[in-house]
Amino acid sequence: MGRKKKKGGGPVGEGGWLVTFSDLTTLLLTFFVLLLTMSSMDRSVLTKVTLFTQDLGQMEAKGAGKITTRQRLLQELLERPWEVMEKVERIKDLLFPEDVLPPELSRSTLDENLVVLQRPEGVALVLTEKLLFPPGGYVLSKPAKELLGAVAMIFSVTEADVSISGYTDSTPGQEPDNLTLSGLRAMSVLEYFLSLGVPDRRFSVAGYGPFWPIADNDTPEGQAKNRRVEILLRTTPWLAGY
Repeated sequence: MGRKKKKGGGPVGEGGWLVTFSDLTTLLLTFFVLLLTMSSMDRSVLTKVTLFTQDLGQMEAKGAGKITTRQRLLQELLERPWEVMEKVERIKDLLFPEDVLPPELSRSTLDENLVVLQRPEGVALVLTEKLLFPPGGYVLSKPAKELLGAVAMIFSVTEADVSISGYTDSTPGQEPDNLTLSGLRAMSVLEYFLSLGVPDRRFSVAGYGPFWPIADNDTPEGQAKNRRVEILLRTTPWLAGY
């Protein structure tokens, strides 16, 4: 008498579906890892596309219509604050080419009184009193408005927030006092940008007087460097916003 065959194929047969299920789970996990990797590459891919197309003359910018090659190149430099110190002269040339530079202002004077700095938040353009105001005053000069008009070009191709800060030297007994003067100067720059139609929600403003000097206040040369306005473009992305 022959033996009866067991139904179900034993333990292996009973658990065979687990092999298929585990294979499917592995494939799904691989798929999601690929999606995550591709999303982290979005920014670098877009950068390469921008660099490839920058020679086409005019391009479309989000909310800004057509922009020139000069504007696009400047935007790309400012959005890489870690490269700023290597390309300071390039930034100055793009901001203030010869046809934009006020006739009253020489290139050497501009270079001596305009500093580009890398900050943790982004890029700072530092303009001394000599480029913007009469000594002790807070009303923008005509050449100053032309310079700031060139700076405002940046606002049309980047959505970065902007901080405007005024500073003075440490000379006492001035009227208005140093803190008030620094605030008035920062406000003058802000008001001029607003007059050009830049939305006010993008700006913050502050006056620090003689605090936070960038040069020695014991020398006339150092004092001249400390009497300044800093325009900080907050181009560095928030880590939590990536």
